[in-house]
Amino acid sequence: MIDLRPFHTLGAANHGWLDARHHFSFAGYHDPARVHWGALRVWNDDTIAAQSGFPPHPHRDMEIITYVREGAITHRDSLGNEGRTEAGDVQVMSAGSGVTHSEYNLEDGETRIFQIWIIPDAAGGTPGWGAQPFPRGERAGRLVPLASGMAGDEGALPIRANARVLGATLRAGERVTYATASDRHLYLVPAAGRVRIDDTEVNARDGAAITGVEQVTIEALDDSEIVMVDAA
Repeated sequence: MIDLRPFHTLGAANHGWLDARHHFSFAGYHDPARVHWGALRVWNDDTIAAQSGFPPHPHRDMEIITYVREGAITHRDSLGNEGRTEAGDVQVMSAGSGVTHSEYNLEDGETRIFQIWIIPDAAGGTPGWGAQPFPRGERAGRLVPLASGMAGDEGALPIRANARVLGATLRAGERVTYATASDRHLYLVPAAGRVRIDDTEVNARDGAAITGVEQVTIEALDDSEIVMVDAA
């Protein structure tokens, strides 16, 4: 029911300006056992050097969620959108029928992000982009929807998938319980700290793939910041 994926087992690619770790098959890294988890297709753990980044490139038919862990990322796209997303905040790009975008770290220090791709419920549609602050203090002791295509998640950035991305900050010893369904696919990564799920200890930047349960209880062993996807 819980498949632990330690950080050291993830795919890796270091391009100098980009030090990337891949929880799922991506680019030159392919593991047939780690292609996707339900509709969750990509979870990249990227460290981007100062004054560098991803030049303009196209996407289509994917919901792309960027969670900024440290620093800031600046987005520009072919729709005319432009914005800077800081640590703790989130941006979403619905690639839809096709969009070209760039993402640069224009800061003086490194930027660290989780980039999460979720397969949309339907192909096509008008592309879109949005960003929103999610202060860490407002996530203290509870899971807050950051991006969602599910009913009842007012305040989350919209995505076009039967899925949600959640975040929480937990003090050591705190617990949070999340209700789900046994056919859902949960994937949890601590951005910082260390947590326990049942008898499984999950360290910072490890991945935990969870399914076949109707609820999951997460206990913080250290002060922790967690991000979790709940996907069909």
